[in-house]
Amino acid sequence: MSFTVLIPARLASSRLPNKPLADLGGIPMIVRVAQRVASLTSLLEGIQVVVATDSQTIVSTCESHEIQALLTRREHASGSDRLAEACEILNLDDDAIVVNVQGDEPLINPALVPAVADLLQQCPHASMSTAAHPIDSKEEFLSPNVVKVVTDIRGMAMYFSRAPIPHHREKSELSSILPLRHIGIYAYRVGFLKLFPNLSYAPTEKQESLEQLRALWHGYKIAVHITTEDPGPGVDTPEDLERVKAYFSK
Repeated sequence: MSFTVLIPARLASSRLPNKPLADLGGIPMIVRVAQRVASLTSLLEGIQVVVATDSQTIVSTCESHEIQALLTRREHASGSDRLAEACEILNLDDDAIVVNVQGDEPLINPALVPAVADLLQQCPHASMSTAAHPIDSKEEFLSPNVVKVVTDIRGMAMYFSRAPIPHHREKSELSSILPLRHIGIYAYRVGFLKLFPNLSYAPTEKQESLEQLRALWHGYKIAVHITTEDPGPGVDTPEDLERVKAYFSK
């Protein structure tokens, strides 16, 4: 199996300016993410890890740490738009598989990368794959900052939501069937990734602010890899950043 790992990185951020360059134990966050992924993919043949960014500063930072990076246009509305351009720059075949690792996940479990790539390869009827793990915390289940996913009998995503789904009609506590927390890692077939930015926005996507709902709205299948391991905290808020900084300072 061969695939390309693409890590989108946008310099501007309303809540955390220059987030990809945040110092984590002496190394910028975007470099931490790429190094963490490369620690596993270096053991596999035919894998490349590439940062796709709108900033020459990020390109230079990555290259100084021997991380491959390419410069994309600034005006992209989403990370998937940026990755579609990256596929064009890299001249990837439509049948090739690309794994999108978020640039603000410095503690992501690198084993998820080949897992979602392999799942997509094994599911020819799916256009995308992603990952999830069981939620055993009522607080997380109720939190709008934790995205939930419900799957069908074949392991395909039925819906993603910030709301607590599935709803337990008879009681408020968690049932014996644990809900699933979505992990923000995706594998795509390149042909679909090129098509995706041209699909019209879904009403649910706008309401939930979840880009993957666009694929479901248009009838495309998303396979879900279930893992028992917590993916580690991402960096979405200043509080998240301080927690991750503390981890790397140890």
